[in-house]
Amino acid sequence: MKSCACHLQPPHHNHPSCLAHVPVFAGLHSSEAELLHSVMRTAQYRKGELIFREGDRSESLYVVNQGIIKLTKLEDNGKEHIIRLLFPGDFFGQFALLQEKPHYASAYAADTTGVCRIHRSDFLNVLRRDTDTAARFMTALSAQLEEADAWAAVLTLLEADRRLAKMLLYFRQKTALSSDEFILPVSKKELAGLIGATPETLSRKLKQLSQEGVLSVTGRKLRLLDIPALHRLAGDV
Repeated sequence: MKSCACHLQPPHHNHPSCLAHVPVFAGLHSSEAELLHSVMRTAQYRKGELIFREGDRSESLYVVNQGIIKLTKLEDNGKEHIIRLLFPGDFFGQFALLQEKPHYASAYAADTTGVCRIHRSDFLNVLRRDTDTAARFMTALSAQLEEADAWAAVLTLLEADRRLAKMLLYFRQKTALSSDEFILPVSKKELAGLIGATPETLSRKLKQLSQEGVLSVTGRKLRLLDIPALHRLAGDV
């Protein structure tokens, strides 16, 4: 699959801004916001299209404006494994950008996805000029690392049913916090890989939760019937 660079659009001031979705850019001084607007590029990707490949060098900060991004790594057996999902408001590519190192993972569009890109020199210029934004960016990076550590602990220490409960609650938080119903952002096979389980184990756990009245499943559509029970299973209470 090839990156759809052909969909790249030049910046223009009336276009809905990715910046509005990202807390790290909240409260930008008007001059800094105007600078980022002027240099921002937008791109649309179809489901399955490559945004960048593991090992590519990064010159941009990427922000998810709509849709979902899959970050994947190539395993020793040649298969790609999803290591993280990114939702609107999430940014990525920052570690390769700041350290001028190759991307540690590949990025694919999980569905129809809109992405904004800010070139390295323009982004770093804003951080140098606006100390408040630089501080928020460092806090956001810290939060990402903390989240990564938390998920590593989940996958290492918790049983499959608890990992599944935490992932389902995370999907609800990201996609449908005001609703008890949402569509799985990935296939059930990919979900199984995300929580470190086999597809058979995932199917068995979903069936068990359905029989217990915790949720109902229709294809990739999930309806949470007993959210407190799911939180208890996840160990949140």
